[in-house]
Amino acid sequence: MTDWKINLYRPELTAAETAAVTEVMTSGWLSAGPVTRDFEARFAAALGVDDAVAVSNGTAALHLAVLALGLGPGDEVILPSLNFVSTAAVVSLCGATPVFAEVRGDHDLCVDPADMAARITPRTRALVAVHYGGYAAELPALAALARRHGLALIEDSAHAPATPTPHGVLGTVGDIGCYSFFATKNLAMGEGGAVVARDPAVRERIRRLRSHALTVGAQDRHRGGPSLYDVDALGLNYRPTEIACAIGRVQLDALPAAAQRRQEAVRAYRRALAGLPGLTLPFAGHRVEDSAHHLFPVVLPEGTDREQLQERLRAAGIQTGVHYPPTHLFTAYRTRLGLGPGSLPVTESVTRRQLSLPLHTGIGPTEVEQVAEAVSSAWQPAR
Repeated sequence: MTDWKINLYRPELTAAETAAVTEVMTSGWLSAGPVTRDFEARFAAALGVDDAVAVSNGTAALHLAVLALGLGPGDEVILPSLNFVSTAAVVSLCGATPVFAEVRGDHDLCVDPADMAARITPRTRALVAVHYGGYAAELPALAALARRHGLALIEDSAHAPATPTPHGVLGTVGDIGCYSFFATKNLAMGEGGAVVARDPAVRERIRRLRSHALTVGAQDRHRGGPSLYDVDALGLNYRPTEIACAIGRVQLDALPAAAQRRQEAVRAYRRALAGLPGLTLPFAGHRVEDSAHHLFPVVLPEGTDREQLQERLRAAGIQTGVHYPPTHLFTAYRTRLGLGPGSLPVTESVTRRQLSLPLHTGIGPTEVEQVAEAVSSAWQPAR
């Protein structure tokens, strides 16, 4: 983290997190217990829902969502290729088939509802709305599409914890919402995640599946409840640690102020980069208040040498990233699904040219100006 003048991401950790971890370490309870349960209640309150299930990471959250919906062999799940690979992986690991859909284009890197609609078949069981970079996918259209065809709607809200929008808090509009609290995320626990569900029965199924589907939990046994239990489903160990959830409670309290700082940085970026010819700022037409701003993506014009631009920014001490290589072109999906270049031309065009600039709560106007000046100095738009 210290090799860069300006990092792509940087978690904000304070003495409060250290104190919270120390308290857990002296309690004698390290795995999912009372701190975890309290974090779940607080996170649910921040979302405006009845309850939440904390899990070990965001991939676990997605896997449990797919398991809880009973998706498996013969089923299809439509999702964008422009996302981290975990979403497609959990669908595939359950025996279902991921069907990749296009994003809307340079100005909106979320999935295109019209393209999703065109890919629905009699085998389709679920749609996945990915809130790319913390920006809301087109939820009204996706929810209506799911209702019209009797499909489940999973919100991949890994980038958008407790994010209000005019259409609802992200992750709470669909049937199941999945969150990630990885070290790079807006709410950073190192590793961690959470799941919410509209149907309480589905939520409680997820809660049990995260701990081997035991009929009696560890906290119940600790309180003197039944020491014997049954296992009536095939579950997993996706429990979070008390240490992670202790950090999560502190991070959750700081999240509103952190969100405002991200919003201020995005406003500054939009002003500073607006004049660069050919550079597209995705989601620039969206209200700043309606996004978690996990990423600040830009899309370069066709013909730009992205690697050369990144190298020039690297020489200036500025870290950048690419979010993400298209999932459908990874070897595992090309070979399993028979896909190749040209399968998703809009997504492939965008992913060749996407670049993420530094964005975290520690970035202020001075750092934004430094990044913008470095991008401008290194800029060689296509001729």
